[in-house]
Amino acid sequence: MASPTLLMRVVASAYSVAEKAATIVRKVMAGGDLGIVEKSGANDLQTKADRLVQMSICASLTRKFPKATIIGEEELPPEEVNEELIEDGYCEEILKKSCPAQYTGIKEEELVIWVDPLDGTKEYTEGLLDHVTVLIGIAYGGKAIAGVINQPYYNYELTEVPAGKHIIVTTRSHGSTLVNDCISALNPDSVIRVGGAGNKIIQLIEGKASAYVFASPGCKKWDTCAPEAILHAVGGKITDIHGNSFQYNKEVKHMNSAGVLATLRNYDYYASRIPNTVKQSLVP
Repeated sequence: MASPTLLMRVVASAYSVAEKAATIVRKVMAGGDLGIVEKSGANDLQTKADRLVQMSICASLTRKFPKATIIGEEELPPEEVNEELIEDGYCEEILKKSCPAQYTGIKEEELVIWVDPLDGTKEYTEGLLDHVTVLIGIAYGGKAIAGVINQPYYNYELTEVPAGKHIIVTTRSHGSTLVNDCISALNPDSVIRVGGAGNKIIQLIEGKASAYVFASPGCKKWDTCAPEAILHAVGGKITDIHGNSFQYNKEVKHMNSAGVLATLRNYDYYASRIPNTVKQSLVP
């Protein structure tokens, strides 16, 4: 048995690190003091869980893969990370899987890891816990190639969107006229409004919704990297509103300024119905 490739070790580590992150998320909530601070406004919050989880994820991965670039959502002052926050395990099941041939020669310094320690922070503070995810996305050559989405409050059943039904999932707390106009133009049978980009992609994968449409800047690379890799793995597609794919190299700007369009199936149906007025308002 050959020893696992770098990529499989990174994914196996990210899996264990995300499990540890979920424990921290639950522990902070159970403790009751969320330590909420506003970043840019009332809809842009940070809690003690965001801070502790980012420290845990970044420190754990840096210790194992010091040459990889790790980019986290929260801007935190550098400080000594408590050993209790370090996760040094690997998911054995992932280590046993074979690495796709085109990724066997990847070097550590070629990897960029995008981390959203707690996606859906606003919902977390409001107790809508099933909206919350921990996202660790792994990119190589500017493309999302692997990812972990952990749901600390995992509780749902799998279904399929009925054939011919158009159910759109979109933002819960970052709505705008443009967001709503775009959705109306798609003439959906129903609209689900939930928090967190990771959660919205899960809605697609689980067949609760047929398209994730967000005609607005606001989403960042750490919101989409892990979900993109997982959506691709099951045959889905994610782009900006113009149909451009996202780039994840370390020099790239963090904001996905031209919105998001994602589907598990029938991408072209939705892409062809995005109004030109919406496209003109969103510059990549």
